[in-house]
Amino acid sequence: MKIATWNVNSIRTRLAHVTTWLKENPVDVLCLQETKVEDQAFPNSAFEALGYQAYISGQKSYNGVALLSRAPLQTVSAGFAPIVGEATVTDLDEQKRVICGRIGEMSIVNLYVPNGSEVGSEKYQYKLRWLALLRDYLKTLLQQHSKILVCGDFNIAPDDRDIHNPAGREHHIMASAAERQALQQAVLDLGFVDIFRQFNPEGGQFTWWDYRAAAFPRNMGWRIDHHYLSPQLSQQAVSCTIDRLPRGWDEPCKPSDHVPVIVELNLG
Repeated sequence: MKIATWNVNSIRTRLAHVTTWLKENPVDVLCLQETKVEDQAFPNSAFEALGYQAYISGQKSYNGVALLSRAPLQTVSAGFAPIVGEATVTDLDEQKRVICGRIGEMSIVNLYVPNGSEVGSEKYQYKLRWLALLRDYLKTLLQQHSKILVCGDFNIAPDDRDIHNPAGREHHIMASAAERQALQQAVLDLGFVDIFRQFNPEGGQFTWWDYRAAAFPRNMGWRIDHHYLSPQLSQQAVSCTIDRLPRGWDEPCKPSDHVPVIVELNLG
């Protein structure tokens, strides 16, 4: 089974790129982030024509997540509340950033982690609160299921290998110590494995490049899109790769600033 994650930076703008990529890479499940569209306006028919069913949680102009699956998903839920309860969530489900579904014995959690804007800002504090709740969410989910894949745009480079130039990173959003510690506590301390890093220990491999300063041709990127697998599921991983090709597509639209990351599993 192949599962991909891709921040498409507006599904309607990038629809031609996503459908082209799926035709060339018919993964079993594609997890999308930053869809930027309300549910009723999501382009379902384009994916149905390719044999995919869409499970969506979106909002106008911002955020939004979706699961595109060839096989029907079970127990699909959006937001933190279905797992941890409304009282615990407070305001952290107002933005559409979490969707989860089961396929066979595996749960797939698709996330769009807040960016945080700048270190120390109000949005930065929101990001840290969001990641603290993510820990509660995943901890509860692990009590229910042993095979969990957590993927998406985490807006965090886990270590200095994941940044083209880590100088001054402690003051930079997506690489500050507090963000890395929050990711560690929310995901890795629960036993989840950064499966790309397991197969690819070397640095210089990125998933996001700024649109400015010719960042992509110069490979001035960051690795901020990840697949994390629960301990039992990580043993069934075969590979994890980054597909850089869509970042160079400029027709019929500007590419997303992120690229797909694909994990292959041997589920027996």
